[in-house]
Amino acid sequence: MKFARWGVLALVAATVPAFAEGNVEAGRIKANTCMGCHGIPNYNNVYPTYRVPKLGGQSAGYLEAALKAYKSGERPHPTMHAQAASLSDQDIADIAAFFTAAPATH
Repeated sequence: MKFARWGVLALVAATVPAFAEGNVEAGRIKANTCMGCHGIPNYNNVYPTYRVPKLGGQSAGYLEAALKAYKSGERPHPTMHAQAASLSDQDIADIAAFFTAAPATH
């Protein structure tokens, strides 16, 4: 019975995506380009027209998953794909760490 429990736990752990540990200070530098849109309060993008979301205070897991999806094209957005396409997993983790630590107003 104990083995079955551990087997289930191992299976669950294997299905949870792994995230690199991010560095807030490195992320601050790497997120410079992001701030051109995401750092402007109430900013609306011209094309396609939408309200640019604030990223400060978001969870690192959400931000990493979103950036990886933009990078792969799973989330279709030409500007975000262009921004994420050249990011490494460590870059993504660092940027996510920065925004997670940033105030929710940014």
